[in-house]
This record gives sequence, structure tokens and C-alpha cells, in this order.
Amino acid sequence: MKINKTYRSLLDKSIASMFSAIEIYNKPNFGYREETFAILAVNAWELLLKAYILKVNKYNLNSIYFLEPVKKKNGQNSTRKKPVLNNIGNPKTITISDSLKRLSNQNLIPRNLLDSIDAIIELRDNAVHFVNEKALVKEIQELGFACIKNYISIIKKWELDIDLSGYNFYLMPLAYVDAQVFADAIIPVESKKYIDFILSKLNNKDTTDEEFDIAISIDINFKKTNSFDGLGFNFDKDGVKINLSEEDIRLRFPLTHNEIIKTAKSRYTDFMADNNFRTLIKAIKNNPKLHYMRKLDPDNVKSQGKPYYSSNIWKEFDIYYTKK
Repeated sequence: MKINKTYRSLLDKSIASMFSAIEIYNKPNFGYREETFAILAVNAWELLLKAYILKVNKYNLNSIYFLEPVKKKNGQNSTRKKPVLNNIGNPKTITISDSLKRLSNQNLIPRNLLDSIDAIIELRDNAVHFVNEKALVKEIQELGFACIKNYISIIKKWELDIDLSGYNFYLMPLAYVDAQVFADAIIPVESKKYIDFILSKLNNKDTTDEEFDIAISIDINFKKTNSFDGLGFNFDKDGVKINLSEEDIRLRFPLTHNEIIKTAKSRYTDFMADNNFRTLIKAIKNNPKLHYMRKLDPDNVKSQGKPYYSSNIWKEFDIYYTKK
């Protein structure tokens, strides 16, 4: 199937820009790391958003151009429009902010994703003011993790023509300094404003959206124990063995029964905690990827337990219930 050349070019350049952002961030010693990542990541998002706008508008180039009315002979504006040209005579394309606004107005972009991109844009726009980088290194990396995860997720959701199987998108958890070791007094005012900006988005995020994140928490603990004492799971006889500690399991199965009911009521229009719900939960309990029974005494096989569930259960619920 023939693919529109402009659309293909936007996708290819977007991928290249995101890889450049990741490559620079992962260099062991690179000054201006976080800011450069933000500049390239924003560029990657802008190209990807324009490609999607092109796609939903049947590859009409005017959908990504700034347009102005054509002048009539009498000097008045006609109903026809033409692209605004830049200094060298090429059509001006819309900005990333314009792209986000258009997609948001058409309800084509999830709110958490919108806030995540806004956070990276603000980092790019305010990079020059962050004179004390150490105050924000960890927080910016958490935004970076979410940025890349969201980038991959939206490519799949929008069914863009990118084969992700040949790519490895990841930020290495390079040495960063925990912001908590710095006193508030030495964090620049500009950095504090940026932190407040991010916190306002986190405090108002869409809690029913399990697919997109504004920031992904990084928590590295050094322990005297070792990973060989973890709990082993084999989901497939030929699969890779994964060792999980009890703390790891709680992170992977964060939902209680009551929390599922509460969230489902706000997530779906037709949810009821009835027999259909109980039947679905019973089926989920048979799936070790979605359910874990945490015993009060892990060393006692007869100990009572409490069921916990993975956030991935919403993919199962979405099949049976209608999302708001």
C-alpha cells in the first residue's frame, strides 16, 4: 500500500529525533543533558502529532499549514484560504501547541498525554533558567520515562505506520542525585515554579487513564539482601524466569477489590457490582498475570491472604463495559 510521502517523512524524522534525545541522555558524561533531551523530544512529538493530523485529515497538507484568506481584487478577504509563507517562500506549518490544541478540541488526545507533553515543552522553553540542574535531575528523568512510554503507546493506539519491533526505547537510569538531599533554600525560584507546574498537573491527572502517565516514579533502593532470594514465576515453560520480592509484587498488583469497584464506577457508564462483575473477577483470579493472593504470613502455606490485582485488568474490563 502506497504511503503519503510527507506523512512518511514526518514519522521517520520523529523516530530519529526521539532516538537522538535518548542517545544523548544516555551518554555517560554530557553537559546540558536534560535540556537537550527535552528539545529533541519535543521535536519528536511535534512531528508525530503533525503526522497524525495529516492521517485523520486524509493527508490534506492544509491541515498542518498556517492558512490565511485569499485577497479579492477589491482587497477584501475571500472564503478561500492559502498557506502562509515563511521568509524563503515555503509554507509555514503549525506549532506543537497548535497541534495539541486541534487534537484536544476533537477529543483525539488523552488528557494525561496532553499534560505529559506540556511538561516536556515547559522544560524546553524554560531550560535557560534552570541554573541548578541537580535540583531537578531525578524529576526530569521521571518525566522522560513517561515521555518515552507514552510515545510508544500512542504510536500503537493511533495505529501509525511505524514498526516498533526493531527499536529499543529506553533511558538508562544514570546516576542522579535525589532532590530530597537539597534544601529548598538552594533550589532556584525558576526550578520551584517548574516543580509547582508539574505538581499541579499530577494533582489533576485523569486517574482512570491507565495507559498514559505524566511522570513515572523512580525509586532505587540499595539493600543488603540479594535478588536470588526473590519469588520466582514462570508464566510459560519456555519463558524467562523473573524473580520478584514481596515488595515488587505489591507494586505489580496495586489494586484491592474495593479500589476496583470504586474506579470502575467512575470509568464505565454501565458498571454494576453484580453477578457479571463477580464472574469476571473469578476469571481474572485464574490469571497469575492479573491476580496475586498476598498471604499475611508468606512463610505459612495455611496463612490467610488478601487478593490484589494488576492495573492491566482494565483491558479485560474494557471488553465487557462501556467507557465514559
